[in-house]
Amino acid sequence: MGQTWDILPVIIIGIIIIAIVVLLTFIPVALWISALAAGVKVSIFTLIGMRLRRVIPNRVINPLIKAHKAGVDVNINQLESHYLAGGNVDRVVNALIAAQRANIALSFERGAAIDLAGRDVLEAVQMSVNPKVIETPFISGIAIDGIEVKAIARITVRANIDRLVGGAGEETIIARVGEGVVSTIGSSTSHKEVLENPDSISHNVLNRGLDSGTAFEILSIDIADVDIGKNIGAILQTDQAEADKNIAQAKAEERRAMAVAQEQEMVARVEEMRAKVVEAEAQVPLALAEALRSGNLGVMDYMNYKNINADTEMRDSIGRISDESPDDK
Repeated sequence: MGQTWDILPVIIIGIIIIAIVVLLTFIPVALWISALAAGVKVSIFTLIGMRLRRVIPNRVINPLIKAHKAGVDVNINQLESHYLAGGNVDRVVNALIAAQRANIALSFERGAAIDLAGRDVLEAVQMSVNPKVIETPFISGIAIDGIEVKAIARITVRANIDRLVGGAGEETIIARVGEGVVSTIGSSTSHKEVLENPDSISHNVLNRGLDSGTAFEILSIDIADVDIGKNIGAILQTDQAEADKNIAQAKAEERRAMAVAQEQEMVARVEEMRAKVVEAEAQVPLALAEALRSGNLGVMDYMNYKNINADTEMRDSIGRISDESPDDK
């Protein structure tokens, strides 16, 4: 019985120690003390409520301490609600501090909206202070004389805080500048004009207001490099000439095929006529014999017919001999 009473105080002390450890784990006392030391009044029950709402207290209290030291007017409810919405509280507070130092008007609501929209609000504030240079790839355009001109443009932009939410990004800026460069090169009479005055491209493109509806403000457009490409006009003419040649060859082949077909048709007709002539000539002896038997043709008439045939064959032989040249002999 005496030993039981000796162990009981040890058990009680152990339970108290465990309870204190659990309490300190659940309640961030160290964070609460840090907030009080920094002049930020935070109730211990507020920290317990954060735990119950599954909010990590240091993700809210540390940015709150930072904002308080920098003189930025935010409260714990704003930071906690932004955290619960899935935003980055620390990044928004850093952006508010940077904007205050740079004398840029940026409210917590605007910064939180930009952060929740998926944009880096701190980077946007830094771009407002230190403009960013965007370099385009080679942009190809064809002058009126048919020569291809390639240009690289460097676009200096500054973030527009008011248009970050819903404004177009860098890809739109690059696409619009590329379209302007192509249009300017295409309206040039000669590629030499572009080479002599590359700044005409930047002036023409800059005056078009290409930053409308974007999250940026274009400060300048500079042509970094200009190069000559292919002679597109000559290539097109060559291709056209090749196409015309192929069309002419196809038409000539069509005409030749039609001529061959007509020739073969004529040969077939001639052969058909010869066959008919041979068939008709084969009927002549039969007709003569029938005429002799029937008395329609006399012996003298038949002899005259033979003489006429012999005379015709002789004339044909003489004609063929006279047509032969001395070389053929």
